[in-house]
Amino acid sequence: MKYLVHISRLLVGVLFIISGFIKLNDPLGFSYKLQEYFGSDVLKIEFLIPYALGISVIVVVFEVVLGVFLLIGYKPKFTIWSLLAMIVFFTFLTFYSAYFDKVKDCGCFGDALKLTPWESFTKDVILLVLILILFFGIKHIKPIFSKLPTTIIALLSFVLSLWFGYHVLMHLPSIDFRAYAIGKNIQEGMTVPEDAQKPVLEYTWTFNVNGEEQEFVTNGSYPKVDGEYVGVETKTIDEGYIPPIQDFSIESDDEDLTSQFLEEENLIIVAMYDITKGEADGKSKLKSFTDNAIKKGYTVIGLTSSGSNDKLQIKEDYNLNFDFYLCDEKVIKTIVRSNPGIVVLKKGTVMNKTHWNDIDDIKL
Repeated sequence: MKYLVHISRLLVGVLFIISGFIKLNDPLGFSYKLQEYFGSDVLKIEFLIPYALGISVIVVVFEVVLGVFLLIGYKPKFTIWSLLAMIVFFTFLTFYSAYFDKVKDCGCFGDALKLTPWESFTKDVILLVLILILFFGIKHIKPIFSKLPTTIIALLSFVLSLWFGYHVLMHLPSIDFRAYAIGKNIQEGMTVPEDAQKPVLEYTWTFNVNGEEQEFVTNGSYPKVDGEYVGVETKTIDEGYIPPIQDFSIESDDEDLTSQFLEEENLIIVAMYDITKGEADGKSKLKSFTDNAIKKGYTVIGLTSSGSNDKLQIKEDYNLNFDFYLCDEKVIKTIVRSNPGIVVLKKGTVMNKTHWNDIDDIKL
């Protein structure tokens, strides 16, 4: 039992630190995922949506800290009970994702590693078993240092986690795992290769044969059945190749301008998923920056999901010399974790992007 506890301690501690750090690198992304859960028609706890960011920071900091606590043996009872409560919470969320098929990705590892809902649930069940081993073998969990160093390490893990979470919120994620990272080409991200794996579908056909309904399963071909056709249901067995970028678009009221703008030699996008929720300090920095960019030969556009009135209002309020175009809110949130955020493109390739706090650091 002793050695089983030690192995479980190492596995759980390391996994919690890695998983927590990846989410702590992008707490806004995790908060968006929590909003999906809170706003779903199963959980129905929309009143928590305004607090999603605060909850996400608390959860991921706690996740990292508990992993450190476990590895160094700090306050074993508190740590094990907290780990047990957290894994029960995570297991519920991943089961919910898998069973109800409402949230396609649990966000366990942020954008670094995508797991299917059932893969996420399986991972959490395994973790639950390992934590139960720790729970019943808690007497074997001893501090690896004396009391003072253990306390200092525990305190440092908490302080550093909080600082790192604050840092990435005030700037951008230190590591960008998304398809819009610097160096990525948006056109290439939207392209499906000719040799890409095709979706695998299963068709269940229903026919009335001699007064009795019977089902016939095929991979798509119409079954040769001596009966009256009733209906067909389609089930996706394998989604096949899914391009990293699927819903990116730049649209005016009249046309899709995506291809045109992605061919621009020097393009700056001011990304604001919701103009009314944009930071006032960030908006006030846009005028001088974008005017300077236009003088230097850049094409400047805004990208938002907000309506026409909001687009006109921000141009009037801040005397902006560029137009806003339409894009899906979720896509804009994915492009840059800042409202407003700045993205610099060269023929569709992301050359730079930054939080509004760092707008003065962009070299044009």
